[in-house]
Amino acid sequence: MPVTMAAALRGSLVTLVKGLSSPRWQQLASRPLSVSAALCGPEAPPARADATFKVTMVPGDGVGPELMTAVKDVFKAGDVPVEFEEFHLSEVQNMASEEKLEQVLTSMKTNKVAMKGKIHTPMEFKGELASYEMRLRRKLDLFANVVHVNSLPGYSTRHNNLDLVIIREQTEGEYSSLEHESVTGVIECLKIITRQKSRRIAKFAFDYATKKGRNKVTAVHKANIMKLGDGLFLQSCAEVAQLYPKIKYENIIIDNCCMQLVQNPYQFDVLVMPNLYGNIIDNLAAGLVGGAGVVPGESYSAEYAVFETGARHPFAQAVGRNIANPTAMLLSAANMLRHLNLEYHSQMVSDAVKRVIKQGKVRTGDLGGYATSDEFTRAVIANLAV
Repeated sequence: MPVTMAAALRGSLVTLVKGLSSPRWQQLASRPLSVSAALCGPEAPPARADATFKVTMVPGDGVGPELMTAVKDVFKAGDVPVEFEEFHLSEVQNMASEEKLEQVLTSMKTNKVAMKGKIHTPMEFKGELASYEMRLRRKLDLFANVVHVNSLPGYSTRHNNLDLVIIREQTEGEYSSLEHESVTGVIECLKIITRQKSRRIAKFAFDYATKKGRNKVTAVHKANIMKLGDGLFLQSCAEVAQLYPKIKYENIIIDNCCMQLVQNPYQFDVLVMPNLYGNIIDNLAAGLVGGAGVVPGESYSAEYAVFETGARHPFAQAVGRNIANPTAMLLSAANMLRHLNLEYHSQMVSDAVKRVIKQGKVRTGDLGGYATSDEFTRAVIANLAV
């Protein structure tokens, strides 16, 4: 080979390697092109330790800001290569406007990844039925909410060693914000179920089960009463199930599902359901392993991922009292790091949280202890390097 051609090839190779190791490439490589690709495709290259990822942060209401402070403190102590773009959006603290919503959406669309606290929705009707929480989900098409309910090692509950996943469609159903007063004293509230979105969430559930090595998907419904709406959802799930012969498929009525979860939750693996049922089951299942303070959650669209607590509860009565449990938000943060392919940092944060709980010396009040939020956070930081 002529010397000039060999030199040219070496130069091209060096340029390619530099390009692949740049922070921008690493950030793009860590993000899925589609939900199915994210669940079933090959793993993206692991991120370099010197790559800094920008993540949108929306602390929300209630104890959300306190929990986000815990995340930032742990990330700083662990030298986690994440930079937060923080936005305060709230309907109850006069920090909500169309302009602020657009700023948040622009940041989320740019960064592709976000951490979010619960944005409290006031019950009073003020001319807009769709809450800011719902508008964020719709504008980003965050159709799939995933809550992994997992028992914490060292914390005993009535049912130990639980490991089940709740997947919820969250862009339609009962939360369609389509209500009107047809005549005085009569309100009509529309529940929207479409074949397209029902099949999409069913496919997401079966893809998730396949990717994670799960054996069974259970569709939760009320098709015995809502024969057309829930009937369409159930039919869509059954159609998609035929494409996954290795995954066992069952269905269960929502009221029976609640009872079975309390009596024998071990029979379930992955559950998929419409919007309202998912909201109820998320919170019920969280109560089985320790409550709203310990279960992480995440929401996905084809392009974006938002990490939050699994049981969406603002815990307003705890604001400013330094008693909230940071566990759920810290585990959500660890899941976010795994999504960014920062596997080392993800494992470090997750292991530190679980180690503190397993030791049993530092626990917040919801887990039967007396530690403050700050004390729990400091204990996690102390366990980062163990």
